[in-house]
Amino acid sequence: MKRGVWIALFALLAFAAIFVARMPAAWVIPNRSTQFSCAGVEGSLWSGVCNGLTVQRTPVGDFSWQLHPSRLLVGRLAVHVSAAREEARLEGDVEAGFGERVTLQHLLADLPLNPSVIPGLPATLGGRAHVDLELARIERGVLSELKGRIEAHDLEDRSGNVTSLGSYVVSFPGGPGALTGKLRDLDGPLALEGTLRLTPQGGYEIEGLVAARSGAAPELLSNLRFLGSPDATGRRQFSIAGTF
Repeated sequence: MKRGVWIALFALLAFAAIFVARMPAAWVIPNRSTQFSCAGVEGSLWSGVCNGLTVQRTPVGDFSWQLHPSRLLVGRLAVHVSAAREEARLEGDVEAGFGERVTLQHLLADLPLNPSVIPGLPATLGGRAHVDLELARIERGVLSELKGRIEAHDLEDRSGNVTSLGSYVVSFPGGPGALTGKLRDLDGPLALEGTLRLTPQGGYEIEGLVAARSGAAPELLSNLRFLGSPDATGRRQFSIAGTF
């Protein structure tokens, strides 16, 4: 009898899992909501697409997902996600479980530096960002680990005359401890080396050395003078802190 009960229970759980996975996503995902909505929904909860996703009235674009069912056996929800909106692209693996712990892996993104895509950015800043993160771990809403690189290409200051600012990259080595990345220029009018440290309170601290290259715009040269006198190699120290 006990063996028969366990077999019946296993069969019932398997049927429930298959039923839920095969359930049309449109049955569950609302097309009208104050938090998020989809213009159209296709596929199932296992694998589907939300066309025209809007989150808190901010357009995200077309969003798709593919569940990894094997991770459910260890009590974790894992899904491969991707999103696209005009020139912006993002994809990666997201895993969540107990303890308010979320892990992002193999995250790739290409985004225009535009306030309509990345809220909070100055409207006078132009350029593009490329994100390639091998690992990002968030615990209880706080970023606790980061490994990968973030690049900013063809930055421009459009507050007056369009001034080229160059391209830069910050690389995070990963591992426990302080979230500190190495910052350097890739090309452009400024030669820069420094560090970027992310704080648990959602802030950042940037320190380093910067020097103007030949042909730098007069506006940049004027701004660099506010940093004080250069060292023997022509570089000036700088420090910037703020919050996201």
